[in-house]
Amino acid sequence: MAQYSIKDVEILSGVKAHTLRIWEQRYDFIKPQRTDTNIRFFDDDQLKTILNIALLNRNGMKISKIAEMDTESLNGEVIKVTTHNVEPNVLLDSLIHAMIDFDEARFEKALSQSIVKLGFESTFTKVIFPMLERTGILWSTGTVRPAQEHFISNLIRRKLSVAIDNQYVNQKNNSKKFVLFLPDGENHELMLLFSEFLLRSRNHEVAYIGHSLPFEDIDFINKAFKPNCLLTFFTVPPKEMGLQAYIEKLAGSYPSLHIFISGAQVVMQKPTLPENVTYINSIDDLTSKL
Repeated sequence: MAQYSIKDVEILSGVKAHTLRIWEQRYDFIKPQRTDTNIRFFDDDQLKTILNIALLNRNGMKISKIAEMDTESLNGEVIKVTTHNVEPNVLLDSLIHAMIDFDEARFEKALSQSIVKLGFESTFTKVIFPMLERTGILWSTGTVRPAQEHFISNLIRRKLSVAIDNQYVNQKNNSKKFVLFLPDGENHELMLLFSEFLLRSRNHEVAYIGHSLPFEDIDFINKAFKPNCLLTFFTVPPKEMGLQAYIEKLAGSYPSLHIFISGAQVVMQKPTLPENVTYINSIDDLTSKL
């Protein structure tokens, strides 16, 4: 059984811990359990109940009315909202539910609704990546299990791969050639795949190399493909050397190429960037610069 602290529930539900404590004191629908040291925690079922309450409350239903509902009525109201409402927050809650329950059908339904309403690109920027940001915080602390993270990541990867396969690139005079890769030891591919989708949708040519590329193989790709740009992400420290040394070696080895970098390690370490290296600080920044 998973155990979520009140801070974990705040991150996943978007409801402030202070508000959760008020709900606990005034209403009967939140009943946290306690450890031997009297620390609150919530299990999967309690987390899902809070997600449902938060969803209804954000959609205009008063907490006092929600508190009067039994489980069946609560679930019925949630179904009504999620059937007709495709706002990003509603879809995000549905995806977190799907992750907790390993519910592929619910994930597919929520994602399909979002794509029809918002479009593929906006679904990822407004729904998918905010969800991954929330769950990623908890995955790093061990609250969200690797199996849950892998389950949802693989479903997202499948959607991205299908979308990329269906793209047609109509190269133009201003089209560039990009090599997309992750350094040796780096395996988190979702942002790299989304970058490929963005680039191809803007009629750029892409050589997608994927995860864990040894540094010496970059030269082979550069000679064969002759790109204008390289794009890579650092969510873990490079396997072969420190981040600063890796960036300097990459920039120095390919001074004529424009190199785009991003990832948590760049945020944390704040390396000094050579002139031909550009840092991407967000999804919107990635979209505008690419």
